Amino acid sequence: MTISEIYAALAAFIAALAGILVYHLVAVRPSMARMRALLATHDGLIGAGHGAADRLGTLEARSLALAGELERVSGRVSELEGLAKTDLALVGFVRYDAFEDTGSELSYALALLNRVGDGVVVNSIYSRTDTRTYGKLVHAYKPAVSASNEELLAIERARTATT
Repeated sequence: MTISEIYAALAAFIAALAGILVYHLVAVRPSMARMRALLATHDGLIGAGHGAADRLGTLEARSLALAGELERVSGRVSELEGLAKTDLALVGFVRYDAFEDTGSELSYALALLNRVGDGVVVNSIYSRTDTRTYGKLVHAYKPAVSASNEELLAIERARTATT
């Protein structure tokens, strides 16, 4: 082997080392940095003290707290739905002329009912000399005693009213 061949082999070896160095700096080193970051994240999740078990325990505790809160809210909603059945949400109103000698529909029948049809119907009859007011209980959209056509119409209007 001649000296020029030795120099050529040495130059090729140095060029190969330079290529490996450039490859290491451009491709391998950034990949290794990303791998170290992923490994740190992995160790943080799995490692003792602040790992996955602690995080899962925290999530389970929060889930149990939310389940308790949901149960409390569901109970309150049921309670409010029960109360809503008894409020006087349905209203029916009818104006009419009770007598031929009076006008302007000053007499009226007013039905105040809850969602199951219980409540009262109030009838106010106007005449030129006085006004009389009558109240009747209503159960399941039916008056407890006989009712006038206007009272029945007020109850029907309350039944078909939208809340």
